[in-house]
Amino acid sequence: MLIFIILSSMSINYLKGGDIKVVELFAGVGGFRLGLEGWGNRKLKGFKTIWANQYEPTTNIQHACDTYFQQFGKNELVCKLIEQVKVDEIPDHDLLVGGFPCQDYSVARTLRDARGLEGKKGVLWWEIYRILKEKNEKQPDFLMLENVDRLLKSPANQRGRDFAVMLTTLNNLGYAVEWGVINAADYGMPQRRRRVYIMGYKKGTKIYKKILSLSKPLLWITKLGVIYKAFPVEEISDVKELILDKDPVLVSNNFNKTSSKVGPFENRGIVLNGKIYTIKTKPISNEPKITINDILQEESEVAKEFYITTGIDKWKYLKGSKNEPRTSRDGKHTFIYTEGSMVFPDKLDEPSRTIVTGEGGPTPSRFKHVIKTKSGKLRRLTPIELERLCMFPDNHTIGQSNTKRAFFMGNALVVGVIERLGKSLIQEIKAS
Repeated sequence: MLIFIILSSMSINYLKGGDIKVVELFAGVGGFRLGLEGWGNRKLKGFKTIWANQYEPTTNIQHACDTYFQQFGKNELVCKLIEQVKVDEIPDHDLLVGGFPCQDYSVARTLRDARGLEGKKGVLWWEIYRILKEKNEKQPDFLMLENVDRLLKSPANQRGRDFAVMLTTLNNLGYAVEWGVINAADYGMPQRRRRVYIMGYKKGTKIYKKILSLSKPLLWITKLGVIYKAFPVEEISDVKELILDKDPVLVSNNFNKTSSKVGPFENRGIVLNGKIYTIKTKPISNEPKITINDILQEESEVAKEFYITTGIDKWKYLKGSKNEPRTSRDGKHTFIYTEGSMVFPDKLDEPSRTIVTGEGGPTPSRFKHVIKTKSGKLRRLTPIELERLCMFPDNHTIGQSNTKRAFFMGNALVVGVIERLGKSLIQEIKAS
């Protein structure tokens, strides 16, 4: 999944102390909303979600919508394909957020009909573009988007092209854009989940003007920016500077064709007026780490279905190293398959690995978490424990099957990352 923030010059209530009005796209079960607004006795001030959209086209029953409705009510969420939503149905807002689907990035051949990045879900980037473009002078001032960090190197035969196309379109729409790859566990959160977060600032806003006034835009990445203040880093490489073509089709056709094995985008960067500044960094954090052990339920609270009593050898095989002959699916070729081993069971004194959508269910798997309890038993993680690893409230997804609840968390973001970015944005607005 990816993140973005931008502020709307037409909507000024937040400048007078009112809430920043938020529209949440690809809402899932509401991770952005929880991060910006909080819940229960953790309610946060400064943001109010006024409209949201979620729809999963591959299923008839909209489980994520049902969970969102259950937790937040039915007033804000529109549960239908975003392609079917007219822009004038979306209320004017200050901040557009979304972890847009990360699958199927491919070539951007044309911007006709606001499409281009091909693939069943990659094209959904162009729905963000469509909304921003058609909002015109009522575009939000800020954007906050999130995606998998491989976006910076997509596709394999033209590294960085897809991200360059996105940066070009946002730059053409009048946004300064910064991005940062953040591993939540590097900053004291309980899951090792690396994602790229993208923040945008509309031309004319005070933040945009502040960036423009800097003698070196690099200072925004390494000292002054919203992402930096939430997740500080230190430089470990020289800055790279690139010029973006204004035509997204030319960017798609020509970007990084001569050195496609290496992507030009480092883990922090900014785009301003068509010029890219990007630099490699490492995190600065002294925060104590939250570990798997810290989020576990008591054994008495764990249902029997989560304990592994059969098929241990299959689990060990899947988690173990491999160097073995295999045959291709068509039966025409043989090859040697190699794979490194994974820790089995998972270490309790470390943050978890990245939760995947296939985390649920009893079937042995290489990627599911397995822990050893105090009594020496092996078991999988429960839905509540998976929610805690994503920093959701306990039982946020209750009412769905355990497998579906695990799927939701595999698709989710780490709520604490959004909370810190939101607080940093508000502080910057107040300071500008």
